[in-house]
Amino acid sequence: MSKLAALGGTAVVPREWRRVEWPLVEDDDRKAVIDALDGARLVSDTDGENPVSVLEENWARRFGFAHCVAVSNGTAALSLALAALGVGPGDEVIVPALSFIATGLAPVHQMAVPVFADIDQVTYNIDPDDIEHRITDRTAAILPVHLHGAPADMDRITEISARYGIPVVEDAAQAPGATHRDRPVGGIGAVGAFSLQVSKNIPTCGEGGLLVTGDAGLAQAMRRGRQFGEVIESGRERDYISHGLGWNYKMNGLQAAFTTAQLARFGEYESARQRNVARFLGRLAALPGLQVPTALPETTHVWHILRFRFDPAGFGLDGVRPEALRSTLRRLLRAEGVPMSQYQLMPLPDQKVFADRLGFGSGYPWSVTGAAGTVPGEGYPVTRAVIADSLTIQKRHLNPRAGNLLTLYADAFEKVWANSDMVAALAKAAS
Repeated sequence: MSKLAALGGTAVVPREWRRVEWPLVEDDDRKAVIDALDGARLVSDTDGENPVSVLEENWARRFGFAHCVAVSNGTAALSLALAALGVGPGDEVIVPALSFIATGLAPVHQMAVPVFADIDQVTYNIDPDDIEHRITDRTAAILPVHLHGAPADMDRITEISARYGIPVVEDAAQAPGATHRDRPVGGIGAVGAFSLQVSKNIPTCGEGGLLVTGDAGLAQAMRRGRQFGEVIESGRERDYISHGLGWNYKMNGLQAAFTTAQLARFGEYESARQRNVARFLGRLAALPGLQVPTALPETTHVWHILRFRFDPAGFGLDGVRPEALRSTLRRLLRAEGVPMSQYQLMPLPDQKVFADRLGFGSGYPWSVTGAAGTVPGEGYPVTRAVIADSLTIQKRHLNPRAGNLLTLYADAFEKVWANSDMVAALAKAAS
């Protein structure tokens, strides 16, 4: 049995292997950005074809969306989607208790109250049963997240949406290319929002976002909203008239050109990722006390983040707190060169902005509806359990050439599990 690196042994993953690039910036990306810079059509309000309109057309065609609207970032995309649906003061939007902060802030940006629902313990996506429990006569939208690249249960969510007449906005920030029953996520609800932030599976050279919809009217409303409420049409001279509330949420041409080049290689990258991750998770699935990420039947997971849950009972550690085992494994695996980390340190409803009703000051928007702030530490048992007993691997596995690295990661997991007695002793001491 090899000695654990944390106790003086040799790490499984050599230091020179630990720096992994993502995104991969190739000559095609550099050329695309230079061509856009030389083309002098750097923003989306330029008449005629420009890099932004090219990205919109290519994204829609690649994934089968009717309409695509490029914006400045994924958070702006969520807010603009809710705005186009008419969500505003006095409304409530149901969101998952486990997600990036932007999912909860998007309703607040529209002066609507985020209402948090618990998650499924396997996919980590919003629990449809809890959605239904949270619906009131103020519910104006349901905002499921395809967290980590795993599609939410869109069959049940769309059934609830149809029965109550509540539109669905899909937060697909982490899930470009994921499918649910052969349909691309983002295109199942009324509107879908994607992020192109540099860490995403399909990135830009910084920040960017996209909105997709099958509704021409919503697409038009979102285009107006990103440009001060103006109508910007090819062949029509700009009149600077705002036809409604709008923002400056435009994407620039350099971002769009970079993503278009990345999109052209997405199929190749995604195929390699699927092979690499499947092999990696296949090895780890045999380890006791470890739950590897999975997806619903008839869905495609795109593995933006890999989340692993650790069960103390599986280690013969009844009575040991999950947090103690998690922190022990984090220390041991990181010492072996596996970059395990936490993703989200608390449920969204525990975030100060929601718990203390900071919002726009004076308790807005909660004071409009009379809703109380959330109470940290209360409710959302599945979300709290997942945060307590899980760690993630982020970004390294997105590189399509990471197969050998993931093999070393699997070796490291197996080495730590082979030292289960030491793991148990350290976890008990930590507990």
